[in-house]
Amino acid sequence: MCFPFHRSPSDSHESRGTTRLQLCFQTKLLPTCFTNTRIESEDNTAIKLVLFDTCYNTIVSYGPLSSTKIVIVPLDDDFSADDHENWSESDFDAKVVYARDGKRPLLTGDLIMNLKEGVAELNDVVFTDNSSWRRSRKFRLGAKAQNVTGGVRIREARSKGFVVKDQRGEAYKKHYPPSLGDEVWRLEKIAKDGVLHRRLKSHKIYTLNDFLQVYTTNESWLCTLLGGPSNVWKTIVKHAKTCILDDKVYLYRCVADGIGILFNSIFEVVGATFDGVSHLSMNELDEFQKVCFSHRKSLFGFSILCLLANYYIFIMVFSLWWKH
Repeated sequence: MCFPFHRSPSDSHESRGTTRLQLCFQTKLLPTCFTNTRIESEDNTAIKLVLFDTCYNTIVSYGPLSSTKIVIVPLDDDFSADDHENWSESDFDAKVVYARDGKRPLLTGDLIMNLKEGVAELNDVVFTDNSSWRRSRKFRLGAKAQNVTGGVRIREARSKGFVVKDQRGEAYKKHYPPSLGDEVWRLEKIAKDGVLHRRLKSHKIYTLNDFLQVYTTNESWLCTLLGGPSNVWKTIVKHAKTCILDDKVYLYRCVADGIGILFNSIFEVVGATFDGVSHLSMNELDEFQKVCFSHRKSLFGFSILCLLANYYIFIMVFSLWWKH
């Protein structure tokens, strides 16, 4: 990540130990990756590397340095320099990690590239060995400029530290983002066959879809089941909420007055119907409709959603593309 220095424009020369040109990773990497598997970012986008000018707080997008040759290297996580500080080239080189005896090169893939308008993307970088043998038990990615002339110093980039596990552990890895059909242990802080996983299974919460349905209908009960309010609970919920929902919409209709409640696959209310034909999102309801809908919600107290979650009764299911 980039941490620009704030310097006066009148400062026309670099003070000793200060480097205005810096390579920076602008993408956060996953906290855990696996051997022989491409390193990925938290948001599933390409890992972006930029050349940053801290004097002007901007990417160097033109000129000869904007197409600088870059090499990607593995680093030890035990790199004590602060991101706001400068380090020397020798400091950086001292943290480059090499393969253990008899092992393949530690890092493989597309490791040499050229910046284009000050930007490069890493699409195929792979660790071949786990990080458990390092004292820090983590690696970092590093990026270093090559063949820079004229006495110009470009500070190297380093990512945040991350754990590399053997590929056989991939069967237990978490999904980013998770899907509705994923088993619930794919969520952070829920270990496969661990205490929390067993608790959830004992209450027939097997998938992320099950988890989110219960979260919507009875959040306090689910929180208690998983040990009560804590950082663990917050982490689980935060990860679960990154799930990409499907397009299914369900209808519960009261035959007496024709008003129907529309909700999605995790029982979040998304709209209503008053004639059984047109379907309105919540922000499309007029004032009269809002009053009617509010009365219907009050009358049922949303207990119907809990009934649906536990018994799956009184459901009219249909698929439609919901337009927000």
